[in-house]
Amino acid sequence: MATNPPLNRKLRMGLIGGGQGAFIGRVHATAAVMDNRAVLVAGALSSDPNRAKASAPDYDIPPDRAYGSYQEMVNAEKKRDDRVDFVSIATPNHTHFDIAKAFIEAGFNVVCDKPMTFTLKQAEELIGLVERSGVVFALTHNYTGHPLVRQARQMVLSGELGEIQAIRAFYIQGWLRSRLETGGQKQASWRTDPKQSGAAGCFGDIGTHAYNLTRYITGLLPEQVCCQLKIFEAGRQLDDYGTAMIRFENGALGTVTASQISHGRENDIFIEIDGTKASLEWHQEEPNKMFVRKNGEPHKIYTRAGGPYLSEAAAKATRIPSGHPEGYLEAFANIYTAAYEAMCRRAVGEKFETRDTIYPNVYDGVDGMNFIDKCVESSRQGGVWVSMKHPACRR
Repeated sequence: MATNPPLNRKLRMGLIGGGQGAFIGRVHATAAVMDNRAVLVAGALSSDPNRAKASAPDYDIPPDRAYGSYQEMVNAEKKRDDRVDFVSIATPNHTHFDIAKAFIEAGFNVVCDKPMTFTLKQAEELIGLVERSGVVFALTHNYTGHPLVRQARQMVLSGELGEIQAIRAFYIQGWLRSRLETGGQKQASWRTDPKQSGAAGCFGDIGTHAYNLTRYITGLLPEQVCCQLKIFEAGRQLDDYGTAMIRFENGALGTVTASQISHGRENDIFIEIDGTKASLEWHQEEPNKMFVRKNGEPHKIYTRAGGPYLSEAAAKATRIPSGHPEGYLEAFANIYTAAYEAMCRRAVGEKFETRDTIYPNVYDGVDGMNFIDKCVESSRQGGVWVSMKHPACRR
C-alpha cells in the first residue's frame, strides 16, 4: 500500500447516515478504518435525532459527538481543536448536496456515496464549492478500487489493447423483481421514490456504476447517448431496467445495461472491452480474475497479486497474497486510502492533485450525473441521440 505524507496521527472521521437499519453506512465505517489510517469519532447517524443518538454506541461514538443532525455536527465540530478531518456521506441521494455543501463551506474534506447529488445542476454547483474551498472530495464508486480494475485501466491507457472500439458494461440485479417498496423495505422504498432517488431509479442506482467503470478504465470521452428506460413492475415510479448506447469521441461504441428485475441475479456488474490488439473481461462477483484475449493466442487469466506482470496501481491496491480472495470491502477501502493521501497532504500544507486522481472525484460525480440526466432526457424522447459533452468530463 502507498505511504501517506507525514502526519503524526490518524485522520478523524465523521459519519453522516448509517444508523440502525442502514446498509451502506456500516460499509463506509468498516472500509475507512481498514488500513488503520483513520478513526471514527463523530456522527449524525440518522435524520431522526433520537435514532441518530441511539445508533452511536454501535460505532463506539462518544455521546458528546453523537449529533442529532448534520447541521448540529457542522456547527459543533468546526469549533473543536480536534475537529474531524473528513465526513463520509452515506444517506439517500436527495440529501447529498445540502450535506456536502455545509461541510465543504466549513472547510471539511468530504467522501460521498454515489450518485453525487440529486440533480446535475447541484453537481455542477458542487464543483465550484470544492474548487473554491480547496478541500478533498472523493466519490465512492467503489468498484474502481479493485486491483484488477486498476490493472485494466493501466493496460488500456498504456496501449496494450490498442485502440478501444467497443465497450459493453452491465449491472444486473433481481432484488426488485417484486414491489418490495410497498412492504416498507427501507432500501427499496427510497431507491424507487423519485423524491429521494432522483430522475432515474435503476439507472441512477446501478447504471451509473457500469458507466463509471467504462469511463474509469478507458478514459474515452462520451459524445452522444441514446437510451431506453423501462418500468416493468406496474405501479413503480422509476425505471427498473434500461439500456443506453454511447458514441465516444474516438468513434468507439459503448453500451450500458442495468436491471433490477432479472431473476436470480445479485450484484453482477461486469465489463467487456474490445481493442484492436486485444480484449479484456472482468466480473465483480469474481473480482480476483480478469480475462485477456488475443486472436491466435491462448487466453490469459490475470489474477490479483498474481505476479510481476501487474501494474504498480494494481499492486498498491492489493493487501494479501494471491489465492486469498479480496473483494467489496477492500475495494471500498482502496478509495479511502487513495483519498487519505490527498487529505494528509492538505493537512500539512502540501499541494495535492484534484482532477487526475486514481479515486473518483467531484468531476467524476458531475460526469455521472450528466450521464443520468442525458439518459433520462433521451428516453423521454423515445431514445433519440442526445449530446453528452460536458466540461467536467476528463480522460
